[in-house]
Amino acid sequence: MTGTPAPFTADDYQARMERAARAAADAGLAGVLVAPGPDLVWLTGYAPPAATERLTLLVLAAGQDPVLVVPTLEAPDAEKAAGAPALTLRDWTDGKDPYATTAPLLDAGGRFGVSDNAWALHLLGLQKALPGTSYVSLTEGLPMLRAVKDAAELERLAAAGEAADATYEEILKVSFAGRRESEVAGDLADLLRRFGHSQVDFTVVGSGPNGANPHHEAGERVIENGDMVVLDFGGLKHGYGSDTSRTVHVGEPSAEERRVHDVVREAQEAAFLAVRPGIACQDVDRVARAHITEAGYGDRFIHRTGHGIGVTTHEPPYMIEGEEQPLVPGMCFSVEPGIYLPGRFGVRIEDIVTVTEDGGRRLNNTSREMAVVH
Repeated sequence: MTGTPAPFTADDYQARMERAARAAADAGLAGVLVAPGPDLVWLTGYAPPAATERLTLLVLAAGQDPVLVVPTLEAPDAEKAAGAPALTLRDWTDGKDPYATTAPLLDAGGRFGVSDNAWALHLLGLQKALPGTSYVSLTEGLPMLRAVKDAAELERLAAAGEAADATYEEILKVSFAGRRESEVAGDLADLLRRFGHSQVDFTVVGSGPNGANPHHEAGERVIENGDMVVLDFGGLKHGYGSDTSRTVHVGEPSAEERRVHDVVREAQEAAFLAVRPGIACQDVDRVARAHITEAGYGDRFIHRTGHGIGVTTHEPPYMIEGEEQPLVPGMCFSVEPGIYLPGRFGVRIEDIVTVTEDGGRRLNNTSREMAVVH
């Protein structure tokens, strides 16, 4: 396992906020409004209480200093955030109108990008205070804001991928047959934490027919000899995501099961080899889909080939038909084709990949051959 990376500094957060303000201006927006959530953490290092109903909002606009509007009772915590020296805090007290505090910071006729998880309550409050404003979600208005990672972010993503790989190597040693899916899922969660994850986001264990549901929630089904088992797991380590999938078999697989697994493995390899700067996101999907379709399973590949990853385990860009965004060095995303045969079994193989100057680099490096477990 790699060591703990150096923390991000106020300068790092200042550069991100300046980049976001420039990107907004380039997109024709008056600025960016960021509510509590992953965007706020990425831009400032501040994570307010998760359940607060009080308005907390970062206001970014080209040509003006960043301002974080916070409730007075939470201002001391906001002042301790790593990015706080790079912004101005403006607090409001209970009983006062937070929108009256925020409105002077905004262009009264501007169009703003708003973080996806902003509360409707707060957005409606701003609209009432400033009826001339309009809003667009960041996923729509600035989808690539967090997409290109710097060296420090790539270091964290690589460490998360390494921890997920170590988890997979260990899970191959446990018993599958005769145990519930939920028990194996618990093993995965424990292992992710053992290898440094602070947060476990998902532990999919889809055995036998349950593997034909790509997002099957591990349940009480007892895994049997002869089952194909889809394993898909990940979370956050050092604040950055992991996400990997492998498909194992309990006992010796049939010729058909081997063939389906081979088709998915070959599609995943072909899609990975297609990764390079300048090609469109949809081209990664097209390569994987073409291979699976040629093998006769095109209608059984029922999801996109990949999604971006960073401070969340799912974010733009997406590897899907219609996404014409070119790949850029530093982008990180999953490559995870699959085949799902209803009532029988499923197969998915997934790695996180980062775009390099001349191709792609996997951040997951465990074997993609089918593992036989007991």
